This record gives sequence, C-alpha cells and structure tokens, in this order.
Amino acid sequence: MRYEKGRKDASRGRILEVAADRFRSDGIAASGLATIMSDAGLTNGAFYPHFQSKAELVRESVAAAMELQSQQLAEALASGGPEMGIEVYLSAEHRDNPEKGCASAALLPELARQPSETREVYADHLLTLVRQLAEALPRAKDPEGAALGVFATLIGALQLARAMEGTELSDRILAAGKDAARTLIEPR
Repeated sequence: MRYEKGRKDASRGRILEVAADRFRSDGIAASGLATIMSDAGLTNGAFYPHFQSKAELVRESVAAAMELQSQQLAEALASGGPEMGIEVYLSAEHRDNPEKGCASAALLPELARQPSETREVYADHLLTLVRQLAEALPRAKDPEGAALGVFATLIGALQLARAMEGTELSDRILAAGKDAARTLIEPR
C-alpha cells in the first residue's frame, strides 16, 4: 500500500507534538509510548519507522518544544521587549497549561537524568534562548549573565507557582517572580 507524499513526515511531526505535550504535562517517565502513539492516532508499530527509541523521541521532542519557545520569545520581545517576555512567561495561562509551556519548568529534574546526548541538546537550546534575551539587554553590564539570571528566576518562579496552583500563594509567587526578573534586566 502506497501512502501520499509527505505522510511519513506528517506522522513524525504529530508524534513529536504529542510527545512534547505529554512529557510536559505528565513527565517523561510517566509517559508511555503506547499512550503517545494512541494520542497521535497511530499504532505502536508505527513508532519505530520514525524513532529508534524513547530516548531519541525525548531528545527530539524537547528540541522541538524549545524551538517553539524560542519563536514565542522572539514574538514577545518584538511586541514589548524583555518586560513582555517576563509578563507572558509568568502568566496564569502559562502556569495553568504546562503541556504547552516551557520544557525547562516542566522537565528539569527529569532532563538531569537523561542521557548526555539529550542534556547536550537541551543545553544548546537553552543557550539559544539566553542569547536571544541577552540581545534584548544591550545596556546590561553582562547581558548574557543577566539573561541567565532572568531564566533561572522565571523557571524557578513558574515551578513554585505550579506547585501551589489554585492558591493565592501561587499568584503571589508569579508576581514576586516578575518583580525579581524585572530587577535583573534593569541596567546597573
């Protein structure tokens, strides 16, 4: 049986999208291939023509999620500078939808236990984000250092806010994180 041109690429893209969402919402360890493939509308046997292992799927889906985050950061920076990036990142919408949000905030503890190839891919994409933000901080004494501090602040605040979801404390953590991140982007 012959399939239309581009179907394999479309299936692979769908698997990556579903896996990235599932990993961010449920975690890597808790996300089985059978569930991912079912969510993608494919059979388990359709996995192996696309990926050799779950580790490869994790690596590629994290890369895809971070590439999307880079696009979102570029849009936020273009529409309102670093302040807009902070506002969007520490929003209630981002907190309440981890499956569509930052891979770092959702997966850092698990990423630390992934194979070195996955950690290297993650580090490369993180540095891309840091450099993107650093370019928007030309008046900072050390733009890349300030951007690293901002990301550390944003990711930590989002993780804390998610842990307290549904409480007043969660909203306070988002607000405090915004204030702290804004302080880091102010020229010294």
